[in-house]
Amino acid sequence: MRLILAWCYAPLFFAGFIGAAVWLAAASAWWLLLLFLLALAVSFAAERALPYEPDWNRPAGDRRRDLLHASVNEALNALGLLALPGLAALLSVDGLWPRTWPLWQQLGLAVLVADAGMSLMHYASHRVRWLWRLHAVHHSVERLYGFNGLMKHPLHQALEATAGLLPLLVLGIPAEVAVLLAFAIAIQLLLQHSNVDMRLGPLRHVFAWAPLHRFHHMKYGRAGDVNFGLFFTVWDWLLGTAFHTQDYRIGAGDLGIGSRPDFPRDYVAQLLDPFANAHLAKEPAVPEALRR
Repeated sequence: MRLILAWCYAPLFFAGFIGAAVWLAAASAWWLLLLFLLALAVSFAAERALPYEPDWNRPAGDRRRDLLHASVNEALNALGLLALPGLAALLSVDGLWPRTWPLWQQLGLAVLVADAGMSLMHYASHRVRWLWRLHAVHHSVERLYGFNGLMKHPLHQALEATAGLLPLLVLGIPAEVAVLLAFAIAIQLLLQHSNVDMRLGPLRHVFAWAPLHRFHHMKYGRAGDVNFGLFFTVWDWLLGTAFHTQDYRIGAGDLGIGSRPDFPRDYVAQLLDPFANAHLAKEPAVPEALRR
């Protein structure tokens, strides 16, 4: 049973919750909120039933902080969706968006466009110093579980959202599709940072789920500059940053920012950190199995 769950969890979670969201799209947005809360519950339950790293299921004084990050960032997402009709009216070019397509196909197009913009912004955030200072908040985590995907500096989240949504606004994305896109991103972030011991097989060449993304959170400097894609791995194949190996198992002690072992853990301190002087320590050596 555990092996079946390991192989089926990711595709069923992804397709099941996003498919249910498309089916519920005609109903109130409150249904999507309830559906997301159900997804959270399933995510946490699966992490306890089939953990990749049992130690990551134990809070390390970070539960309140992570809840604050998630609450604030999701509230900002909701405000952005409220502003969407006005922004679309201001920026969109009439006739570009394929409104006659079935809703699921429109969502698929939105996911592809947003994935390209957000993945490239993610890549830039590891190359441009001031972007990295904002993005470092997300990389400061020392355990990975579903909630980590929502742990971001709000300014960096705004930049990522702009990179993903601006092309869609120009295309004239309908508000209904944008709401579904926001839901799909939340579901993907749960999967990408999940502590479930999931098995992907050939799907690891397509979807940027946890077994790949864990390598991105390594604390070994440039060794973690891999697997930037949000939804799909295609952008990493094009950038030359795709990486996966079965010769090394990411575990407790491998995560975080190696040059910032004293990175602040408090929520407010993390919001202020990008604007403060940072003391950089010597980065830990890259394990032999991770050298490429």
